[in-house]
Amino acid sequence: MASSLYFLLLLFVFPFAALLLALAVLVRPRPERIPLKGRHVLVSGGSSGIGLALARRAAAEGARVSILARDRSRLSDARETIRLATGVDASVIAVDVRDAEGVARALEALDPVDVLICNQGVFVPQELDLQSLDEVRFMVDVNLMGTFHLIKAALPAMKKRARETGIPASIALMSSQAGQVGVYGYTAYSASKFALRGLAEALQHEVVADNIHVTLIFPPDTETPGLAEELKRRPEVTNKIAASSGGMKADKVAQIALNGIKSALFVVPCNLEGVMLCIATAGMSPQPSIFMAFREVLGASLMRLVGLCFQWSWFGVIKKWHTEKGM
Repeated sequence: MASSLYFLLLLFVFPFAALLLALAVLVRPRPERIPLKGRHVLVSGGSSGIGLALARRAAAEGARVSILARDRSRLSDARETIRLATGVDASVIAVDVRDAEGVARALEALDPVDVLICNQGVFVPQELDLQSLDEVRFMVDVNLMGTFHLIKAALPAMKKRARETGIPASIALMSSQAGQVGVYGYTAYSASKFALRGLAEALQHEVVADNIHVTLIFPPDTETPGLAEELKRRPEVTNKIAASSGGMKADKVAQIALNGIKSALFVVPCNLEGVMLCIATAGMSPQPSIFMAFREVLGASLMRLVGLCFQWSWFGVIKKWHTEKGM
């Protein structure tokens, strides 16, 4: 009897143990720790919301913090908030991320960046056929091109510093759960955020030899000034679809994001739905975590089924809304 139980246990455990062993060999890039104490952390969109919460937490861990945004007055207020909370005087950079030359000049005046957090973002929700192309360009220019401008300006000095010190550096991109799945009313926004994934995957290949790790963060709706503005314009159908999703506090998202950055994770979900989306959309992404890779391999088929259930529900909401409106 005991031998039979032992055999059954071995039969059950062995495949999982073998998979874990295989993943320990396969995962790339290799797991790392990104230290913050005494290092230069630059946060774009750092004057409010998630960006300010990230800057405050990094300062509390002993980092030298710089915050970048357009509004000098809001930057000054954010700097005072960080100083009162941590005793750290953050550097402030007032520049529009859409201005490539302005961003380059601003970063040239700073010490080399060790951890670059591209957190800036704008969102104007609306159906594409009703939305102006100026608003579409605005989102693409800030969310996508602004990220290119920041990385291009920071990368040469980051590479040199990482090589000289031997200490790993980080580039983190703030995407969105709308950068994992398209939703009604988010056509332009989702396009700008989906693009960050391609940027991140290719960039990780290009900088891995320089000891730089790329992190892609996927927050859900987060209680920020930006969300308050978004809700004023969000289409009715979008509100119905989003009603089942819970929001998060900016500080909680910042805590999860910063932990992911320090662990050099490639993808960082922020809640249970985010974990499910990361499993469902893992695809060909790098994965430095053995246990996250294990979860992705085992959960991919199930999460595809769950995803189809969500799509069934969302299409039902859309059909019902159009029927009620007589469209």
